[in-house]
Amino acid sequence: MPWVERRGNSIRVRWDTYRTDPETGRKIFDGKSRTDWTEDEAYNYGLDRESDARNGRYVARSDGRVLFKEWAALWLKAQDLDPTSIHIYRKRLRAQILPEWGETAVNEISTLGYQAWMRRLKLRYSDNYVRDIRILFNMLMEDAVNHRPPLIHASPIPKENRRRGRYVRPVREEKVEVPTEDLHQLAENARQVWGFTGYVFQMTKAYTGMRLGEMYGLRREFMGGNWPDSEEDKKLRKYALERYCGDKPMDVLRVAWQYKYVKDPDQPDTKGVPTLALPKYGSVRSLVIPPFLAALHKELLASHNSEWAFPAMNGENLLTTDFNTYYWKPVRDGHDERTGRYARPKLPAVASFAGKRIHLIRHAHGPHLEEDGVPDIAIEERLGHVIQGVRGVYRKVTPKMERKIVRVLQKRFEGAEGGGGG
Repeated sequence: MPWVERRGNSIRVRWDTYRTDPETGRKIFDGKSRTDWTEDEAYNYGLDRESDARNGRYVARSDGRVLFKEWAALWLKAQDLDPTSIHIYRKRLRAQILPEWGETAVNEISTLGYQAWMRRLKLRYSDNYVRDIRILFNMLMEDAVNHRPPLIHASPIPKENRRRGRYVRPVREEKVEVPTEDLHQLAENARQVWGFTGYVFQMTKAYTGMRLGEMYGLRREFMGGNWPDSEEDKKLRKYALERYCGDKPMDVLRVAWQYKYVKDPDQPDTKGVPTLALPKYGSVRSLVIPPFLAALHKELLASHNSEWAFPAMNGENLLTTDFNTYYWKPVRDGHDERTGRYARPKLPAVASFAGKRIHLIRHAHGPHLEEDGVPDIAIEERLGHVIQGVRGVYRKVTPKMERKIVRVLQKRFEGAEGGGGG
């Protein structure tokens, strides 16, 4: 039970926290003094604190005195995340959060202090970057509340009220319409820059929408008619053989991996190690492909003996090259005719890709399928997106949908090759 005592002009109440000191084994008590209390008010306050302590709601003043930098280090160690995500969190903490809050106790971070900090960030950095900083800081503060014992009663970050203040229309990236002919021109440019492999690489990206890391990680056993026979999972192999190699066969490739640099979270300044990892969001999937692309894949695999579907010009994996400089920019931007050892014909620039990342090819794949009447669930799964809510639970891609994908992609290819594409 709490007890009350007078101390000068104030009344002090002490209460049992229902904790013990791990070193001495003694019970730990807490207390508070106020000058405007009556003894009954002080006693009732103590009763409330003891109730909180018995029911796991109590936050002792000493709990939140841990410095934010110490809490952030402990929090990072507890996260079960991809090493790349940990690396990104470390960078954001080191660049913006720790310089502002590292030496501040967790329970001394206030809402007004947070809002002033956010305002300064918004004046200096992009909206997306500030949003990422806010999300990470919010996770740390929410977990400080949910920690047992809690470090703070409530997060100092206010819930966003989107109806407060002036409405500002969000600025969205302008969507660029990508004609199929432009995708074919990229492929022809790639043929001149890095040969038949480059041509097939660009056509594959255009007609599958695969992510760049997935293209790097595509191995020969997953394409060119080798899959599903090469599948090690017996249950999956049986299912895929029935679906894709039965009475109405369809050409298919398997997106099983991405190839990327995996960083050691404890060595954030190192480049990392090239590693085969699951695709983003774990989106392992089978992609049906049109006959023209299946034929190209078989011809490509017959032209080299690399384990990778698309080896670099030096025979290594494309990940280890400066892909943007030597493989993408000349394909996208074109160049004048070159003679001599590195002779090349004049290559036209592809206007719809001026200054754009190769990822725009992936962005174009969905709208092209949608224009041709492919169901949205089939498009989302083909792109490896996570389908949220009831739609993702109760809807599935059927073989009929996949056969439609094959037809519309083959028709789009033939139209572009004949000058009548979309």
